[in-house]
Amino acid sequence: MAEVDRLPIDEVMPELLKALDSGTRAVLVAQPGAGKTTRVPLALLKSGWLEGRKLLMLEPRRLAARSAAAYMARSLGESAGETVGYRVRLETKVGPGTRIEVVTEGVLTRMLQEDPALEAYGAVIFDEFHERHLSSDLGLALCLQSASLLREDLRLLVMSATLAAGKVSELLGGAPVILSEGRQYPVETFYRPRGSGSRLEQDAAAAVLEALRQQEGDVLVFLPGMAEIRRTGDALRRLGLPDGTALRQLHGSMPLREQDEAVAPCPPGSRKVVLATGIAESSLTVAGVRAVVDAGLARVPKFSPRTGMTRLETEPVSRASADQRRGRAGRTAPGACWRLWGEEAHRHLPPFATPELMEADLAPLALELAAWGVQDPAELDWLDVPPAAAYAQACELLQRLGALADDGRITPHGRRMAALGGHPRLAHMALAAAGLGWGDAACELAAL
Repeated sequence: MAEVDRLPIDEVMPELLKALDSGTRAVLVAQPGAGKTTRVPLALLKSGWLEGRKLLMLEPRRLAARSAAAYMARSLGESAGETVGYRVRLETKVGPGTRIEVVTEGVLTRMLQEDPALEAYGAVIFDEFHERHLSSDLGLALCLQSASLLREDLRLLVMSATLAAGKVSELLGGAPVILSEGRQYPVETFYRPRGSGSRLEQDAAAAVLEALRQQEGDVLVFLPGMAEIRRTGDALRRLGLPDGTALRQLHGSMPLREQDEAVAPCPPGSRKVVLATGIAESSLTVAGVRAVVDAGLARVPKFSPRTGMTRLETEPVSRASADQRRGRAGRTAPGACWRLWGEEAHRHLPPFATPELMEADLAPLALELAAWGVQDPAELDWLDVPPAAAYAQACELLQRLGALADDGRITPHGRRMAALGGHPRLAHMALAAAGLGWGDAACELAAL
């Protein structure tokens, strides 16, 4: 490999390869820009312990999975679907010669339910594990039990840029922790606290225009949701963007083609402003970004035990998340970050986000565990054990829906619900409606 192509992860690659040659588990902490997502799977392909099996890598989002697979494929002079492929919701690109499969977290759960031993795979890589989605925690717990009971040779690698590595290492039986410094350029930080009566879109738009005046390159703006993205876009159009500056959006509900356009490089002589949710926080590089404007907010699902429903709440991000966002400005050159809060407020941010498992509706988790054959979550090894009260409430719901029998075992109706992959309430609705001849209408309602 030419020196110009070297990335920080290459310095610790021998240590990582040795750890997985001599053992079956490892933890890799690599700072943004180190190259872990695209370099590690390709390096592991040459390992003798694979014995012809494939590698499976989890990404938290569809765009990240597709981007990682495409990047690795290009580095091999191929297209996605050849040596490197991906599986995401509504799209699969793998072929008979695929050796690396990049998948989203829910896809792993389905694969494990269909083949608990993962016989075709030699290793499972959990990328960006610090995001602690419910599906990733579940996937790791199921993989650990699978490795314990069925596949002692299955390699498990947990990777992240910001992670409490000691706790993960302990969960993995004292797995070695490998540290890699990122190739991070300096990023100057400006704090712009918002006034008590100000509107977020106006403050964000003002910071974007300041960034365009003071910084070269493109601007990436982190906002909590689609409504704020639309309003900030309207504000920027009213204020007027400089000539040659395009306005792009980036969020999970966009068509994949439009997501690709948002992360692609601009033509020479032009710039772009990308209004994004947390989808752009990790796992992918938005080409050309030299400035970040961060609203410091995220919209997260919160389960209410009183109502039995989940609602979205807007709350401040953690310091780890804010650092991840700031780092987007320093991936390829020195950059700058405008934070729409003060330094004192920054010191009071929580160090890490609360794992989704601790606050989410656990009905989907309980149904997956029942399909796996587990009635008590304590039978599995978790980084954080699911809260007992929330789990009991989830099981009560599943019993009312007919998914669980009185003894807690899954019913045939429950297995059909689990196979649909949606929330148990929606899966039950679709199956019940299908029996009445209203299946299409129920599916349309579930998709809203």
